[in-house]
Formats: sequence, C-alpha cells, structure tokens
Amino acid sequence: MLTDAQLAIVKSTVPLLESGGEALITHFYKLLMRDYPQVRPLFNRTHQASGDQPRALANGVLMYARHIDRLEALGPLAAQIINKHVAVQVLPEHYPMVGDCLLRAIREVLGAETATDAVIDAWAAAYGQLADMLIGAERQQYEALAQAPGGWRGARRFVVTRKQAESEEITSFYFAPQDGGELLDFAPGQYIGLRMVVDGEEQRRQYSLSALLRQPGAAPQYRISVKREAEGKVSRQLHDRIQVGAVVELFPPAGEFTLTEGSKPLVLISGGVGITPMMTMLAAALPSGRPVHFIHAARHGGVHAFRQQVEELAARHAQLHVHFCYEQPRAGDPAPHATGRIERTHLQQWLPRSTDVDAYFVGPKPFMKAIKRYLGELGVPAAQSRYEFFGPAAALE
Repeated sequence: MLTDAQLAIVKSTVPLLESGGEALITHFYKLLMRDYPQVRPLFNRTHQASGDQPRALANGVLMYARHIDRLEALGPLAAQIINKHVAVQVLPEHYPMVGDCLLRAIREVLGAETATDAVIDAWAAAYGQLADMLIGAERQQYEALAQAPGGWRGARRFVVTRKQAESEEITSFYFAPQDGGELLDFAPGQYIGLRMVVDGEEQRRQYSLSALLRQPGAAPQYRISVKREAEGKVSRQLHDRIQVGAVVELFPPAGEFTLTEGSKPLVLISGGVGITPMMTMLAAALPSGRPVHFIHAARHGGVHAFRQQVEELAARHAQLHVHFCYEQPRAGDPAPHATGRIERTHLQQWLPRSTDVDAYFVGPKPFMKAIKRYLGELGVPAAQSRYEFFGPAAALE
C-alpha cells in the first residue's frame, strides 16, 4: 500500500505528465518493444506508429496519477482496460516487464534531478498497486469465461466456415469451433480476440462480434465483419488470404460496451464499420418490442454493409425506424435518407420527441465527437449516451 508521502509524490508528477506524458510513453514503448519482444503481439503496430496507442496510454497513466487517492473516480476506464487486456490475453507475467520499462522511461525522460530515487520508489509502489488491481480483476474474468457454458480460457481453434462480402470494404467471417463443442454466449456489443501469424510474426486483434448463429443440426458459429484497412496487417491477411477451411485461434468474448435492457427508446448510431456491434444490439433489442432508431452513416452505397438486412428487419418490425446518410452518394446507389455528414438537424428530426433514450454510437473519432456533442445539445442525458472506440481510447471532448 502506498504511503501518504508516496501518494503526494505521485500526484505532484501530474503536471509533468500533462506536459510530457506522451514523450515519456513513446520512450517507454521503445524500451518495451526492444527489451521484451514477447509482448509485441499484445500491441497493434499501426496504432503505435500513428501515435494513438502512446496517447491512450499516456492519458491512462495521467488519469491514474490524478486520481490515485480515489480510484473510484476513474469511472469506466478500469473496465475498458481490463476488457481490452482479456481480449488479447494479457497475463500476470507481462506486468513486471511493463513496470520495468515504465520506471526506466520515467528516469531517462525526466532526468535524475527530477526523477529522484524517492520519485521512482513512489511510482514503483503506484504501479504495483495498479498491476495488482488489474491482475486480480482479469483473473476473475478469465475464470468466469472458462467456467461459463461453452466457455474456454486462452486460445481455441476455430474453422472458417463461410466468408461473405458485405460491402466493397467489409467482409464477414464465420467461425465454428474445431472441437465441435458449444459456444459461449456474448453480450450484444462485445468483441472477440483473434490470434494469427502474419509474415512470421504473431499478431493479436479484437473485432466486434456481428452475430452468433445457432441453427438446428449445425455447429454454432461466431461472425465478425472486418473492414480491409490499407495499412492493417491482420485485416489484409483476413481479406486476402484467409479462405473457407482455414483454422484461426480465438480468445473468449470481452467488452463493456454492451446493450442494457430497458423500455426506453433505443438509438443506435454508427459510422462506417462501426455498424458491426450495432447488428448484435439490434438483433437483441427487436424481440423486446422497444422502439429502435437505427442511424448509419457511410461514404456511399458501395461501402454500406448490412443495408438490405436492416431494411428487411424494418419491414418486419414496425418499431424499427431506419435512417441512412451518405456523405458522397454515387450514381446508382440506393437512395439514402440524407446526404453529406450527419448534422444536429438530422438527429433532431430522426430521434424520438422525448430525448429520454438509451443511445449508443460507434464510428471514426471525428464522427463520434460530433455525435456526442449533438446528443448532449439535444438533451440526451450523458449517462444514457454510450460509445466504444475501435482501437485505443481517446477523449471526445
């Protein structure tokens, strides 16, 4: 447990982290990747190169330091970290490696005059506290997933049973367990971890589950729907090389961005590939009879996945209200309900009269920033406005 003196020292470093935290974390990553190559699969190289991952970790470290004397103020951040760790299988033995590089980075970036022995000792105690908290929570989640019906721990081998193009950029992959066993149910909105070797290097990624199929006489199957990213090693491997019959390894479902049951009108807003978790939320919500407002933005019809499926659902469920917006519709596209980008006026028109709704939104970060602002301006309570990041978390304010 940290002493009062150590708590004070850690909090005193907050201004340094606010001004130089990203540089410190960038140096930390360099040390970690160089000295502990066994952790490389846990990190997305594209997100490191773009700076998204260092920024997200710097923000997490800053929030932890700022609230170290009242960790409950971290809110959903801890749950987000735990679920991301479970999805890629972060294990207790990884934490000392991270701690070693973090402390060395603090010393080397801040310098010996600032990063005194007392500062290093305080941060060592603080990191130990954080590691113990995360390891304990992750252990509980690993055990719960292993003991649940159809659950497992670690990697499980799955066979690709179907590969289907959903748009010019998004393809769905269906996976059945190679062992023929049962499959763990998941909460609508959760993602699954995938492990594969690409160009001789192990890679781990998380992809939102877009369906769970259970059909009489057939093995249960998970479905993920993946956008082919120009710089995405794993997404390109899936699109270009993985075919029906291939075997991949999956980790159990995880994620705290999940549909909450209720009777309030449900608003699902997505941009681009952000539609994938919305498909499981939509499927789960419709049988309840609650009103659902499904709003999706795409560049044009060619990259709009699941349009036909959503329209067929709307034809069968009167409580489902659908609105599509194309930024730059092409000739021959099915007509959208609006063109350009989604604006506040669109949401004002498409949302129910009362803004006492449960709203969920996912998409590119600029899209999410705009949607969050619009929902707040229209009066949707902040506690009823939920979102998920594809990749490292970031501030939307």
